[in-house]
Amino acid sequence: MTRRTDAHPDLTRPDAAAPFFSTWRVGTPERQRATVEAIAGTWERRPWPADGLLGYHVYTGRDGATLMHYSQWTSEAGYEAFFKTRRQERVDEIDTLVPGIERLGLDRYGRPRSRERAAGDTRVPGLIVTVRIDFEPDAAGRRADWIGEVLRALAGDPAGHRGLIAAHFHLSKDGTHVLNYAEWESERAYDAVLAAPGEGIGDGGEQWERVRTYPGVKGFTGTRYQHAVGLLPG
Repeated sequence: MTRRTDAHPDLTRPDAAAPFFSTWRVGTPERQRATVEAIAGTWERRPWPADGLLGYHVYTGRDGATLMHYSQWTSEAGYEAFFKTRRQERVDEIDTLVPGIERLGLDRYGRPRSRERAAGDTRVPGLIVTVRIDFEPDAAGRRADWIGEVLRALAGDPAGHRGLIAAHFHLSKDGTHVLNYAEWESERAYDAVLAAPGEGIGDGGEQWERVRTYPGVKGFTGTRYQHAVGLLPG
């Protein structure tokens, strides 16, 4: 059985050792909605495909043109088995329902290092922001240290990020980047942080300056999403 949920995923669950993110370009808000429904229906009509798949979530881009996919696996081997035996039938049905989807690639990550939500915080995220931080080819080994700098900056600037519920920093397996999956209370709260002193992140202080100018960082790319549907074993 496969069941739908409106609940956001828990990115800190310890058994999710192999998270995957991918992006599809579908073109319009109407096609976003149609594709989300096609994905959910296609999966619901089939048994849950693998014991190692903990959950699969789909998000609509605020650009009106893209979808983000996030899946939690217990291992990469579980995903490889699914890819060989169960994935294509789902892709074929979705493409029949919504032709012309452009798949932009899939990225593999390790378990994230997180700034977790505070104890007792029950807010439901109103906005998901992913920020991809690209690094120079010879700086792959410095990515974990950069994440530490960000977490220290967040700990020292709680008032400046009041609307931030949690942030989860993923190291890409190919060594090229970090992906921050940030859960925000609302788009308004996120915009307030962007409008504060600084250059888009932080309060302009010394700690955030170290984050922005960290050696080996090539650049930042942020994207806004809304959680559309989750699929779980039923």
